[in-house]
Amino acid sequence: MTSIRPTAVAGRFYPDNPGELQAAVVNYLSEAVSKMPARPWLPKAIIVPHAGYVYSAPVAAPAYDALRDVSDRIRRVILLGPNHRVPLSKIAAPSVDSFATPTGEIPLDRNAIDDLLNFAEVEINDEAHAKEHALEVHLPFLNEVLHDYSLVPLVVGTVSLETVAEILKRLWGSDETLIVISTDLSHYQNYEQAHRLDLQTAEAIEALQPQAISQGGACGRLPVGGLLKLAGELGLRIERLDLRNSGDTAGPRDRVVGYGSWVLG
Repeated sequence: MTSIRPTAVAGRFYPDNPGELQAAVVNYLSEAVSKMPARPWLPKAIIVPHAGYVYSAPVAAPAYDALRDVSDRIRRVILLGPNHRVPLSKIAAPSVDSFATPTGEIPLDRNAIDDLLNFAEVEINDEAHAKEHALEVHLPFLNEVLHDYSLVPLVVGTVSLETVAEILKRLWGSDETLIVISTDLSHYQNYEQAHRLDLQTAEAIEALQPQAISQGGACGRLPVGGLLKLAGELGLRIERLDLRNSGDTAGPRDRVVGYGSWVLG
């Protein structure tokens, strides 16, 4: 019998009605089209935020829109994000066969996940996935822009950047594999402070310098840092697509959360 992780934040972070959800995602993507500059290289990885859609989806959408030129060849998505819900000292993989979304189930690449268990820093931990929003909010966007793909979802605990980079290297694959890293930026600063801190983090990301990302600069600094470390080794290019905060999108400006999106290739 197939085992499925049910949705945890549908109806709160994004619509739980399939038609309403798809319409919202399509709208965010259509608004992102005009922001996309042409580039002579194709995306291999994206960095995207993970808050409620009203706050962060306008910032995430340009990264997903950037995948349209490669969507036909992508057959596997490696999705990493930070842990928000339970104490976690390793990288948590799920035991299930698929993840549910309002717009359809996504099968997991069980062979790849089982292979990762050869790493001492990777464990099966369904509790870490059960309520975690940092991965789930990306699935409706992936369902909209991709066609036939499997998923390797990993929640990253307090491991080293080197560990994350090694895991990504094992999963890197070729043109058929997309890397998605989920992170928000600064949390609960006023608008001016957040703008300054997020710009510093953005500059560190764009310089491929993970060690320059402060503890409070990005909640997903470990998965981001692992990607940046590997990107530096492989000579990848990076482009910023958007950098805003919740005060720019849908919230007050006295206590904001920062968001950015990038594409690497």
